Amino acid sequence: MNENLFTSFTAPTIMGIPITLIIIMFPIIMFPTPKRLINNRIEAIQQWLLQQTTKQMMSIHNYKGQTWTLMLMSLIMFIASTNLLGLLPYSFTATTQLSMNLGMAIPLWAATVITGFRHKTKISLAHFLPQGTPTPLIPMLVIIETISLLIQPMALAVRLTANITAGHLLMHLIGSAIFALMSINLTVATPTFIILVLLTILEFAVALIQAYVFTLLVSLYLHDNT
Repeated sequence: MNENLFTSFTAPTIMGIPITLIIIMFPIIMFPTPKRLINNRIEAIQQWLLQQTTKQMMSIHNYKGQTWTLMLMSLIMFIASTNLLGLLPYSFTATTQLSMNLGMAIPLWAATVITGFRHKTKISLAHFLPQGTPTPLIPMLVIIETISLLIQPMALAVRLTANITAGHLLMHLIGSAIFALMSINLTVATPTFIILVLLTILEFAVALIQAYVFTLLVSLYLHDNT
């Protein structure tokens, strides 16, 4: 296969016009608005999973933190559905783009920090200087704590990008190896195909786990600032 290894991560275009925004809107079709009195099984499972996730993630928050419930649940649904749709053949995974992940991480992180400085100013400032710090170390610790705070959105975005990209690259490499081995040695190609199937199942789990981890970390940042 002569295809470039990173071709699948290039933002798709039609007649030179980027269509990433249209692709980002695709996850909406996975969560239709219930229009019947009794939901079908898929909608019932979706609502049950959403209720369990909401209960587990928002139980640590006070009233101010729980006002973020709708935003956090929408975030986890969007990331999870985008990751899952990206596993379909000839599809594009928007969460492999660092720019998009930064676009989600920075505003959410900034909102939690601003909330903390607004409602818990003294406690938020106290995080920059732990109690009992020796006087000579105060300037260094303030710099370190400031850097650790500013790097949080970058860590969120890079974690999601790296995990999704690594899985897709590995699937691409193993798939290319299978096509090459089928014409050389079918005996070796068969266990390689089994490995690819197992890796695909793992990627489904990673797609959901990374959505949960991203949202959970935003939730923890919010909990520290409310």
